[in-house]
Amino acid sequence: MESLTSRMQAVQSPIIPVVGELIKNSPGTISLGQGVVSYNPPPEAIEFLAKFLAEPANNSYKSVEGISPLLTVLAGKLQGFNGIEINGENCIVVTAGSNMGFMNAILAITNPGDEIILNTPYYFNHEMAIAMAGCHPVLVATDENYQLRPEAIAQAITPKTRAVVTISPNNPTGVVYSEAALHQVNQICGDHNIYHISDEAYEYFTYNGIKHISPGAFDNNSEYTISLYSLSKAYGFASWRIGYMVIPKHLLVAVKKVQDTILICPPVISQYAALGALQAKEEYLQSHIAAIAQVRQLVLDSLNRLQGLCSIIPADGAFYFFLKVHTQMDAFELVKRLIQEHKVAVIPGTTFGIDDGCYLRVAYGALQKETAKEGIERLVQGLETIVSN
Repeated sequence: MESLTSRMQAVQSPIIPVVGELIKNSPGTISLGQGVVSYNPPPEAIEFLAKFLAEPANNSYKSVEGISPLLTVLAGKLQGFNGIEINGENCIVVTAGSNMGFMNAILAITNPGDEIILNTPYYFNHEMAIAMAGCHPVLVATDENYQLRPEAIAQAITPKTRAVVTISPNNPTGVVYSEAALHQVNQICGDHNIYHISDEAYEYFTYNGIKHISPGAFDNNSEYTISLYSLSKAYGFASWRIGYMVIPKHLLVAVKKVQDTILICPPVISQYAALGALQAKEEYLQSHIAAIAQVRQLVLDSLNRLQGLCSIIPADGAFYFFLKVHTQMDAFELVKRLIQEHKVAVIPGTTFGIDDGCYLRVAYGALQKETAKEGIERLVQGLETIVSN
């Protein structure tokens, strides 16, 4: 059979499985690669599984946009934490993770050939989703501190632009965008009659007194703001696949078409678990995020020893640092050598759309303090050895 060609040839391959295979072939490697947390869902999530099992009708399909009790609890969370009121102009759709929410949004608002503005470095699954939809990512560089450049975003808009994407706290850089910058982006989107897609998967992960800002809470923007959320990170729900999106009401029919075709309904057993997780006391999140904050400081202290070899930008959110390594070496080649020679894994910056230098994403959310200490020590020593030579 002749080689089959399809639109998927234009889509980059996800890097996580590639790095995973390198780790598998180098036993004992400590991963500073994948963006997950080390802790499990709260006990309440597991307890609610009994409620699911007690009702035989739960084995049937349920509402495309999510079960009613979960939608109610999410509306309360959005009001209390994000300052977003669910009213007649917007609505919630539960998804199988926020990646699905992003794909739903792109398919709902675009035609093939349309453009979506991504701020670089971007989250690779966003770029992949845009390519899968037959659309074009338009890349706008952030500034030297990985902060938004609203003027550059405005200049990148064309008649084919359908949305601007922001991620705050950011993956892969860990930076948190200022309220003023997010306001500017929202104003730009409103003025140009395009959407602002705000990915807030790391909303709870902020440090040094920084407060999370949700663009969906700004006044008079319900018609063009799409907000994406996830339980994967804060609630240890990575494999349960539950996220949710807040969308303008006029997009609901289109989003339901996409979701019904791909998924029919989010896994109901996972929705029950999510309903339970959201009953957890505040201490659950506070204690786990406090522990990650300690690991973050440990990682930062160690990375600061690399000042001559790397540029380390302060990052007050998520659980990432994005390093610029002062070398001419290819980023993926450096990643391979770090795994094979020093048994520590990170992700190359090329995956995030940065190819004008050697960049690495360091993820620290999945590690306990002692493992993180050993992993970051291997990274520091590995970079000193490889780059200095």
